[in-house]
Amino acid sequence: MPMIRNTLERPDSAPPGWRRILADLTPTAAANGLIGMIFSATGPVAIVLAVGTHGGLSEAQMASWLFGAFTLNGLLSLLLCWFYRKPLVCFWTIPGTVLIGPALDHLSFAQVMGACYATGLFMLLLGLSGWVRRVMDAIPMPVVMGMVAGVFLSFGLDLVRAMHNNVVIAVPMVVTWLVLGAVPSLGRRLPPILGALVVGVLAIYLSGQGHGMSLGSTSAMLARPVFEPPVWSWAAMVELVIPLAIAVLVVQNGQGIAALKAAGHDTPINAVAVVCGIGSIVTAAVGCACTCLTGPTNAIVTSSGKRESHYAGAIFCALLAVAFGLFSPLFTRLLLHTPSAFIMALGGLAMLRVLQASFVTAFRTRFTLGAMVAFLVTVANLSIANIGAAFWGLVAGFAVSWLLERPDFHAVAKELAARSE
Repeated sequence: MPMIRNTLERPDSAPPGWRRILADLTPTAAANGLIGMIFSATGPVAIVLAVGTHGGLSEAQMASWLFGAFTLNGLLSLLLCWFYRKPLVCFWTIPGTVLIGPALDHLSFAQVMGACYATGLFMLLLGLSGWVRRVMDAIPMPVVMGMVAGVFLSFGLDLVRAMHNNVVIAVPMVVTWLVLGAVPSLGRRLPPILGALVVGVLAIYLSGQGHGMSLGSTSAMLARPVFEPPVWSWAAMVELVIPLAIAVLVVQNGQGIAALKAAGHDTPINAVAVVCGIGSIVTAAVGCACTCLTGPTNAIVTSSGKRESHYAGAIFCALLAVAFGLFSPLFTRLLLHTPSAFIMALGGLAMLRVLQASFVTAFRTRFTLGAMVAFLVTVANLSIANIGAAFWGLVAGFAVSWLLERPDFHAVAKELAARSE
């Protein structure tokens, strides 16, 4: 217990009471929290449904996934934001979700959830040990992002295919996204991904392609979690645990920490890792990918307003997430009964910037050869010993960098040593 108390960061001040929270929930903070939630409930949800559909999950399983992603993670976010009085919104890992997609080609969903349980336990132990920062510093980020780019590439290709296969729906969505992104004054009023969603819905309605979309009965709108008993598989553990942990702790949490630092907030890294571990174990029970500190949502929550009120906007965002998850069957049904081009376009647009950032990080300066190898092995999507390509991409990329890019390792070691002095 003393070791745990010394490892986990303590809050800078006492947790606020509800009167303090209401006073800090300014109109700007509330608006940022709302926009952050809308962002999370559009493109990222489309990614979940695209992966779930590809993996053969039922509508009930996908609705349960969203219940865990929003309601359970929303409750964890409420606790974390309140205790530390900081914007620390935790949802589910998008890179981890995409990693799960190819794994479902040769693993059962129960085996994948078993790996999510193991990943949660692994992250929990890392957070309690205080080694998270060391792990983040030891792994060459370009190699990781080369693997991530290889996994994400399919979403960019699906966006192009959607524009070719269903011009009436996909093209207006892309044009709207481009216009809102090109005109900052418009983009601030209506986020590009939300604009693409609205225009896509209008295009579905006007083109008459929305047949089969119905709200259903009131009772069918409320969440009915599907509990997923895990199946323990060594192949799933080897393929997914390390890549999922890297996707959460290095890729996603790294983005979240960077976004919060840019807004003037210090992140309790070990405590966040512990919460992500606990969240991953809890949400895996209802079939959801691992919990992470979300980068884009926290960036939106902290984008404007007083720094002292950012936590209140994050709490508001978490409350909205809890409510959204409670009605996950409704949103799942509506989205699944839209034309496939709508989901492909929305998911592709949501991932486009992330795919771009993956390529930039992978091939900007160091470890570029290892990143290229990791990218190619991952894109090839060939499994060895029933273990998917993402894992082998990391192994191959790291091995090539270790053999042929040793000066890059020495340069990083010198930078870390200088930073610690």
